Amino acid sequence: MQEPKLKIFQRRLPHWELDGAVYFITFNTWEKLELSLEAREIVFNSCLFFDKNRYRIFVLVVMTNHVHLLIQPLLKSENEFWSLSSIMKSIKGYSAKQIPKVMKHIGTVWQDERYDRIVRNDQEFQQYWEYIRQNPVKAELSSSPENYPFFWQLSE
Repeated sequence: MQEPKLKIFQRRLPHWELDGAVYFITFNTWEKLELSLEAREIVFNSCLFFDKNRYRIFVLVVMTNHVHLLIQPLLKSENEFWSLSSIMKSIKGYSAKQIPKVMKHIGTVWQDERYDRIVRNDQEFQQYWEYIRQNPVKAELSSSPENYPFFWQLSE
């Protein structure tokens, strides 16, 4: 078996990718654009579209102006994982084309970059999971994560 490859990219923010790793990802709307319910549904469905195909989502929440994911890219071929940039391009690109159909918004929907962090251990994984779960509750959008329509978690 091959040693996992670490790739480091730098735009404004540093991005580290490690084959087989789980990531905590946050991406934000452009200039804090407030997404309508219909727009959040588009983003929610865009995130889940390639789940179990290109990546595995453990937990996801789409908030009014940002999204949190706990995600693991899957193998694209025998020796290559789907890159975070291709995953994010798919989610953000598709949703950005669909959102103007349900919202009166012309122009940029998403900030260019994302915040991503390699999850280093089970404790961090659990902390991120709980942080994502509680996001709509802390924002007073729901009394519980399960009652928030744009929250999803893996049930095992």
